[in-house]
This record gives sequence, structure tokens and C-alpha cells, in this order.
Amino acid sequence: MMSASSPPPITVESSAGHKYLDILQDVIKRMAGNSANCKSLCITLVSAIAVLVTNKERASYLWITLIPIVLFCFLDAYYLGLEQGFRATYDDFVRKLQNGVATTKDLFIVIPKEKIKKQQADGSITLEIRAFDPISGTLKALRSVAVFPFYLTLLVLLSLGYYLR
Repeated sequence: MMSASSPPPITVESSAGHKYLDILQDVIKRMAGNSANCKSLCITLVSAIAVLVTNKERASYLWITLIPIVLFCFLDAYYLGLEQGFRATYDDFVRKLQNGVATTKDLFIVIPKEKIKKQQADGSITLEIRAFDPISGTLKALRSVAVFPFYLTLLVLLSLGYYLR
């Protein structure tokens, strides 16, 4: 028998649990969309600046394109970090559902979390879930294949355009 102070459990069949997962999926989709928008806006803005600068025969001002590249790179990494954080929240809730420890209290937590893999002394790896840190999440996402190669390629192409003009 449960005590009066413990929240009621959520089962796999619960419609509230399914709705909560739908909410998390929508947030994840929104973050992925924001990340894609950062890339398309960055290309648009950088292309416009590059065309204006080269049409005016002022290719030495091509460095101005670094400003939107750097800003959009960090914004894109921030959104990717948030997306990964909400995926961790989603995965944590599903794990709780599978283990039968999810409660109604879990349904009201729509914040990103962070997965940390820790190696134990016996060599096994455990997974720790903790609060999302936006700075470390963003820096981690900067090294991602979804962010780093895209903006690096953009920088290389602009550098080639500058030096081969």
C-alpha cells in the first residue's frame, strides 16, 4: 500500500504518460527546426554579405561574414544542446516507465536534462541523469558533426573565395 504523501504511479498504458511524451517530442522537433533554421539563415546572410562586398570590389571586407557565422554557430549549438537535453529527459521518463517508477510528479517536468556516462571501478559504465547546463551543453554540441563541419566548411569556402579572388 502506498503512503498518502507519495505521488501515484504512471503505467505504460497511461494516456497522461503518452501525452507527456508527445509534448517532449514536440519540443525536440522545435529545437531541431530551430537548428536547421540557423543554418539556412546563416547561409542566406553570409551569401548576401559576400555578394554585396564583392560586387562593390571590397573583398577585403569579407571578414564581416565572420560575425554571423560565429553567432549562428553558437546559436545552432545551443539549440542542438537543448535538443539533446530534452532527448535525455524523454529517455529518462521512458526508462522510469519501463522500470515502473514513473509517477505523476514526473509529468510536470519539462526541462532538459543531461546524460553523464561514468565508468565504475569494476569497469562497468553507469548512466547518471542530472540538470542541464546550457554552457557545457552548448560547448559539447559545438563539437558535434551536426554543427562543427558545417560552419568550418563555410569558413573554408569564404577563405578560398577571399584568397582566390
